[in-house]
Amino acid sequence: MHDYLLYAVITLFLSMLFSMGGAGSGIALIPILNFLGVDFTVAKAVGLFAGASTTITSSVMNIKRKAVEYKFVFPIAAMMLIFAPIGAYSSSFIDPKVVKFFFMIMLFYSATMMMFGKKKTLLNLEAKWVLFCVGAFVGFIAGLLGVGGGNILIPLLTLLGYEPKKVAVAVSFVVPFSALGSFFTYASYVPLDWVMLLVVALSAIVGGYIGNYMMHFKLKQSHIKKLMALLLYVLAVKLLWHFIA
Repeated sequence: MHDYLLYAVITLFLSMLFSMGGAGSGIALIPILNFLGVDFTVAKAVGLFAGASTTITSSVMNIKRKAVEYKFVFPIAAMMLIFAPIGAYSSSFIDPKVVKFFFMIMLFYSATMMMFGKKKTLLNLEAKWVLFCVGAFVGFIAGLLGVGGGNILIPLLTLLGYEPKKVAVAVSFVVPFSALGSFFTYASYVPLDWVMLLVVALSAIVGGYIGNYMMHFKLKQSHIKKLMALLLYVLAVKLLWHFIA
Protein backbone atom coordinates (compact mmCIF):
# COMPACT_ATOMS: atom_id res chain seq x y z
CA MET A 1 0.00 0.00 0.00
CA HIS A 2 2.81 2.44 0.85
CA ASP A 3 4.23 1.89 -2.67
CA TYR A 4 0.95 3.03 -4.21
CA LEU A 5 0.96 6.11 -2.00
CA LEU A 6 4.52 6.92 -3.09
CA TYR A 7 3.59 6.49 -6.77
CA ALA A 8 0.55 8.74 -6.26
CA VAL A 9 2.57 11.53 -4.60
CA ILE A 10 5.31 11.42 -7.25
CA THR A 11 2.79 11.41 -10.12
CA LEU A 12 0.80 14.25 -8.55
CA PHE A 13 3.93 16.43 -8.22
CA LEU A 14 5.22 15.66 -11.72
CA SER A 15 1.81 16.25 -13.32
CA MET A 16 1.46 19.60 -11.55
CA LEU A 17 4.94 20.71 -12.63
CA PHE A 18 4.78 19.54 -16.23
CA SER A 19 1.22 20.76 -16.84
CA MET A 20 2.37 24.24 -15.75
CA GLY A 21 5.11 23.93 -18.37
CA GLY A 22 2.72 22.71 -21.03
CA ALA A 23 4.20 19.21 -21.34
CA GLY A 24 3.41 15.63 -20.41
CA SER A 25 4.94 14.15 -17.25
CA GLY A 26 5.45 10.63 -18.60
CA ILE A 27 8.98 11.40 -19.75
CA ALA A 28 10.01 11.98 -16.11
CA LEU A 29 7.65 9.45 -14.50
CA ILE A 30 9.05 6.48 -16.47
CA PRO A 31 12.68 6.67 -15.29
CA ILE A 32 11.64 7.52 -11.71
CA LEU A 33 9.38 4.47 -11.53
CA ASN A 34 12.22 2.39 -12.95
CA PHE A 35 14.63 3.73 -10.30
CA LEU A 36 12.05 2.70 -7.67
CA GLY A 37 12.18 -0.89 -8.89
CA VAL A 38 9.43 -1.01 -11.50
CA ASP A 39 10.42 -2.91 -14.65
CA PHE A 40 11.34 -0.42 -17.40
CA THR A 41 8.79 -1.77 -19.90
CA VAL A 42 6.06 -1.76 -17.24
CA ALA A 43 7.06 1.80 -16.31
CA LYS A 44 6.64 2.81 -19.96
CA ALA A 45 3.12 1.34 -20.03
CA VAL A 46 2.20 3.14 -16.79
CA GLY A 47 3.61 6.44 -18.07
CA LEU A 48 1.65 6.10 -21.30
CA PHE A 49 -1.60 5.37 -19.46
CA ALA A 50 -1.09 8.36 -17.17
CA GLY A 51 -0.25 10.61 -20.11
CA ALA A 52 -3.29 9.50 -22.09
CA SER A 53 -5.53 10.10 -19.06
CA THR A 54 -4.49 13.75 -18.86
CA THR A 55 -4.16 14.62 -22.55
CA ILE A 56 -7.59 13.27 -23.48
CA THR A 57 -9.10 16.10 -21.42
CA SER A 58 -7.14 18.68 -23.44
CA SER A 59 -8.22 17.06 -26.69
CA VAL A 60 -11.91 17.17 -25.74
CA MET A 61 -11.58 20.83 -24.70
CA ASN A 62 -9.96 21.76 -28.02
CA ILE A 63 -12.68 19.91 -29.95
CA LYS A 64 -15.41 21.74 -28.02
CA ARG A 65 -13.69 25.07 -28.70
CA LYS A 66 -13.47 24.10 -32.39
CA ALA A 67 -9.76 24.80 -32.25
CA VAL A 68 -8.74 21.60 -34.03
CA GLU A 69 -7.84 21.88 -37.71
CA TYR A 70 -8.66 18.35 -38.84
CA LYS A 71 -6.92 18.59 -42.23
CA PHE A 72 -3.72 19.30 -40.33
CA VAL A 73 -4.04 16.79 -37.47
CA PHE A 74 -5.57 13.82 -39.33
CA PRO A 75 -2.43 12.73 -41.25
CA ILE A 76 -0.32 12.95 -38.08
CA ALA A 77 -2.92 11.22 -35.86
CA ALA A 78 -3.54 8.43 -38.38
CA MET A 79 0.17 7.64 -38.79
CA MET A 80 0.84 7.82 -35.06
CA LEU A 81 -2.09 5.49 -34.37
CA ILE A 82 -0.56 2.98 -36.81
CA PHE A 83 3.15 3.35 -36.06
CA ALA A 84 3.12 3.87 -32.26
CA PRO A 85 1.88 0.27 -31.67
CA ILE A 86 4.49 -0.97 -34.17
CA GLY A 87 7.19 0.84 -32.20
CA ALA A 88 5.83 -0.52 -28.91
CA TYR A 89 5.75 -4.07 -30.28
CA SER A 90 9.26 -3.68 -31.73
CA SER A 91 10.46 -2.85 -28.23
CA SER A 92 9.84 -6.47 -27.20
CA PHE A 93 12.52 -7.62 -29.68
CA ILE A 94 15.17 -5.10 -28.64
CA ASP A 95 17.48 -5.38 -25.65
CA PRO A 96 15.93 -3.22 -22.87
CA LYS A 97 19.36 -1.68 -22.26
CA VAL A 98 19.41 -0.39 -25.84
CA VAL A 99 15.91 1.09 -25.49
CA LYS A 100 16.89 2.64 -22.17
CA PHE A 101 19.99 4.16 -23.79
CA PHE A 102 17.89 5.86 -26.47
CA PHE A 103 15.44 6.98 -23.77
CA MET A 104 18.39 8.61 -22.01
CA ILE A 105 19.31 10.42 -25.25
CA MET A 106 15.73 11.67 -25.51
CA LEU A 107 15.92 12.96 -21.92
CA PHE A 108 19.04 14.97 -22.74
CA TYR A 109 17.41 16.23 -25.95
CA SER A 110 14.13 17.24 -24.25
CA ALA A 111 15.94 18.93 -21.35
CA THR A 112 18.16 20.89 -23.76
CA MET A 113 15.18 22.03 -25.82
CA MET A 114 13.42 23.21 -22.65
CA MET A 115 16.49 24.97 -21.29
CA PHE A 116 18.05 26.49 -24.42
CA GLY A 117 15.90 25.66 -27.44
CA LYS A 118 14.40 28.47 -29.46
CA LYS A 119 11.49 27.58 -31.70
CA LYS A 120 12.86 28.83 -35.00
CA THR A 121 11.67 27.79 -38.42
CA LEU A 122 14.48 26.30 -40.50
CA LEU A 123 12.42 24.92 -43.39
CA ASN A 124 9.09 25.52 -45.03
CA LEU A 125 7.64 22.12 -45.87
CA GLU A 126 3.93 22.61 -45.27
CA ALA A 127 2.79 19.69 -47.43
CA LYS A 128 0.45 16.84 -46.51
CA TRP A 129 3.00 14.12 -47.33
CA VAL A 130 5.34 15.73 -44.79
CA LEU A 131 2.67 15.36 -42.09
CA PHE A 132 2.25 11.66 -42.92
CA CYS A 133 6.02 11.13 -42.70
CA VAL A 134 6.29 13.08 -39.43
CA GLY A 135 3.42 11.12 -37.89
CA ALA A 136 4.95 7.79 -38.90
CA PHE A 137 8.45 8.69 -37.64
CA VAL A 138 7.36 10.25 -34.34
CA GLY A 139 4.77 7.53 -33.74
CA PHE A 140 7.32 4.74 -34.10
CA ILE A 141 9.92 6.45 -31.87
CA ALA A 142 7.26 7.35 -29.28
CA GLY A 143 5.96 3.78 -29.18
CA LEU A 144 9.47 2.33 -28.93
CA LEU A 145 10.46 4.63 -26.05
CA GLY A 146 7.05 4.55 -24.34
CA VAL A 147 6.22 8.26 -24.50
CA GLY A 148 3.34 10.22 -26.01
CA GLY A 149 5.63 11.90 -28.54
CA GLY A 150 4.79 15.54 -27.82
CA ASN A 151 8.37 16.37 -26.83
CA ILE A 152 9.56 15.15 -30.23
CA LEU A 153 6.63 16.39 -32.32
CA ILE A 154 6.50 20.03 -31.16
CA PRO A 155 10.08 21.06 -32.06
CA LEU A 156 10.00 19.00 -35.28
CA LEU A 157 6.80 20.61 -36.62
CA THR A 158 8.04 24.05 -35.60
CA LEU A 159 11.32 23.53 -37.44
CA LEU A 160 9.33 22.49 -40.51
CA GLY A 161 7.57 25.86 -40.59
CA TYR A 162 4.25 25.29 -38.82
CA GLU A 163 2.77 27.97 -36.57
CA PRO A 164 3.55 27.26 -32.85
CA LYS A 165 -0.05 27.80 -31.66
CA LYS A 166 -1.36 25.49 -34.39
CA VAL A 167 1.27 22.92 -33.42
CA ALA A 168 0.36 23.06 -29.72
CA VAL A 169 -3.32 22.34 -30.44
CA ALA A 170 -2.41 19.57 -32.88
CA VAL A 171 -0.07 17.87 -30.41
CA SER A 172 -2.64 17.90 -27.59
CA PHE A 173 -5.05 16.23 -30.02
CA VAL A 174 -2.78 13.53 -31.49
CA VAL A 175 -0.79 12.46 -28.41
CA PRO A 176 -3.67 10.39 -26.94
CA PHE A 177 -3.75 8.35 -30.19
CA SER A 178 -0.07 7.55 -29.82
CA ALA A 179 -0.21 6.98 -26.06
CA LEU A 180 -3.26 4.69 -26.07
CA GLY A 181 -2.09 2.75 -29.11
CA SER A 182 1.29 2.12 -27.47
CA PHE A 183 -0.25 1.36 -24.07
CA PHE A 184 -2.58 -1.36 -25.34
CA THR A 185 0.30 -2.90 -27.27
CA TYR A 186 2.48 -3.03 -24.15
CA ALA A 187 -0.48 -4.35 -22.14
CA SER A 188 -0.78 -7.26 -24.57
CA TYR A 189 2.61 -8.70 -23.62
CA VAL A 190 3.59 -7.13 -20.27
CA PRO A 191 1.97 -8.09 -16.94
CA LEU A 192 0.56 -4.90 -15.41
CA ASP A 193 -0.52 -3.91 -11.92
CA TRP A 194 -3.94 -2.43 -12.66
CA VAL A 195 -4.24 -0.90 -9.18
CA MET A 196 -1.02 1.00 -9.78
CA LEU A 197 -2.31 2.10 -13.18
CA LEU A 198 -5.50 3.45 -11.62
CA VAL A 199 -3.63 5.22 -8.80
CA VAL A 200 -1.16 6.83 -11.20
CA ALA A 201 -3.84 7.84 -13.73
CA LEU A 202 -6.05 9.50 -11.08
CA SER A 203 -3.03 11.30 -9.60
CA ALA A 204 -2.01 12.49 -13.08
CA ILE A 205 -5.49 13.87 -13.78
CA VAL A 206 -5.67 15.68 -10.42
CA GLY A 207 -2.13 17.00 -10.77
CA GLY A 208 -2.87 18.22 -14.28
CA TYR A 209 -5.92 20.17 -13.11
CA ILE A 210 -4.00 21.71 -10.19
CA GLY A 211 -1.13 22.64 -12.50
CA ASN A 212 -3.47 24.30 -14.99
CA TYR A 213 -5.12 26.24 -12.14
CA MET A 214 -1.74 27.41 -10.79
CA MET A 215 -0.80 28.78 -14.22
CA HIS A 216 -3.23 31.64 -13.58
CA PHE A 217 -1.04 32.98 -10.76
CA LYS A 218 1.36 34.65 -13.22
CA LEU A 219 4.07 32.05 -12.81
CA LYS A 220 6.77 32.51 -15.42
CA GLN A 221 6.65 29.54 -17.76
CA SER A 222 10.31 30.08 -18.65
CA HIS A 223 11.26 29.45 -15.00
CA ILE A 224 9.03 26.37 -14.82
CA LYS A 225 10.59 24.96 -18.01
CA LYS A 226 14.06 25.48 -16.60
CA LEU A 227 13.05 23.54 -13.47
CA MET A 228 11.61 20.78 -15.66
CA ALA A 229 14.81 20.74 -17.72
CA LEU A 230 16.97 20.43 -14.59
CA LEU A 231 14.89 17.47 -13.42
CA LEU A 232 15.25 15.76 -16.81
CA TYR A 233 19.01 16.41 -16.81
CA VAL A 234 19.27 14.78 -13.36
CA LEU A 235 17.31 11.74 -14.55
CA ALA A 236 19.39 11.51 -17.74
CA VAL A 237 22.66 11.69 -15.80
CA LYS A 238 21.44 9.04 -13.40
CA LEU A 239 20.62 6.76 -16.33
CA LEU A 240 24.02 7.51 -17.87
CA TRP A 241 25.68 6.61 -14.57
CA HIS A 242 23.93 3.23 -14.66
CA PHE A 243 25.46 2.59 -18.08
CA ILE A 244 29.04 3.51 -17.16
CA ALA A 245 29.11 2.32 -13.53
